Amino acid sequence: MPCTIIAGGQWGDEGKGKISSFLSLKDEPTKVARSGVGPNAGHTVHWKGEEYGLREISCGFVQEKAEVLIGPGVLINPEVVLDEIEKTGIGERIGIDPKCPIIEQKHIEQDKSSKHLESEIGTTGTGCGPANSERANRSIKLAREIDELEEFITDVPKKINEGIKNGEKVIIEGSQGFGLSLYFGTYPYVTSKDVTASSLAADVGVGPTSVDEVVLVFKSFVSRVGAGPFPTEMSPEEAEAKGIAETATVTGRKRRIGEFDFDLANRSAMINGATQLALTNVDRLFDGNKGVKEYEELTKDAKKFIEKVEQNIGTPVTLVSTGPDTEDTLDLRSEKL
Repeated sequence: MPCTIIAGGQWGDEGKGKISSFLSLKDEPTKVARSGVGPNAGHTVHWKGEEYGLREISCGFVQEKAEVLIGPGVLINPEVVLDEIEKTGIGERIGIDPKCPIIEQKHIEQDKSSKHLESEIGTTGTGCGPANSERANRSIKLAREIDELEEFITDVPKKINEGIKNGEKVIIEGSQGFGLSLYFGTYPYVTSKDVTASSLAADVGVGPTSVDEVVLVFKSFVSRVGAGPFPTEMSPEEAEAKGIAETATVTGRKRRIGEFDFDLANRSAMINGATQLALTNVDRLFDGNKGVKEYEELTKDAKKFIEKVEQNIGTPVTLVSTGPDTEDTLDLRSEKL
């Protein structure tokens, strides 16, 4: 079966966009779809000297042969998605499902004015929580009602399932990460829906029997934005000293940084049904690995870490990121699968 899901294994920020863009270029899918919550999650891709911070469309847009789709489970902010369509130049190959719920200004205002969400939970303020609440109340506007989106409206589940049936390759790119799942994460410090692989498939209308691979993405260290438990968290000073301090794509807030959490990783792999693991930021955690393209060229400490992850989780590490550019990726699938 030709359908691959890319899911986050930690608290988001794992580098799913980088993995999505790499696999889209390498495997040449005909369909790349975005799943997950909506514009509260930013995925970054470095391609042809440009950096794209995308909140609605898949980073797999770099594969120019592929249709770029947004499933009905994903919240749409028309202003954000139209801006991304323009700057990526994909107007002729994007499809938005008519049942995508619409984020309006009132949702953003509700999000930002909620003391509980803003100061206690650490919302991104993008309106996703209030919009999902209104959707559950069956009163939200849908994409089919928005004139500006009319030319992009298409039946996304039909397109994807027809592609799978015809033996075409499909990549489904999820947002955020396991620790932020409404069902399985560190409640109440979570996002407004489930973001594990099963729900990511459902977001675009794909049944479980049509999924071939689940690539679970882990950062070589852990980062988190907002409040909530963080067992392996280190001090900001230690993160700075190690060169792994970060700022969030959407909010601009400093990310909390910690060491790799094997307990979190194991539970994430179990519930996501991971068949492959991708490790990102190996070059930032271990000096001497930036831009490395061959496994043999990795430093001993990097190899030891990769082996420890594989042995502890019991799932092969098939993709290793050694830099920000899409090309800075080791593809070990032919050796591990």
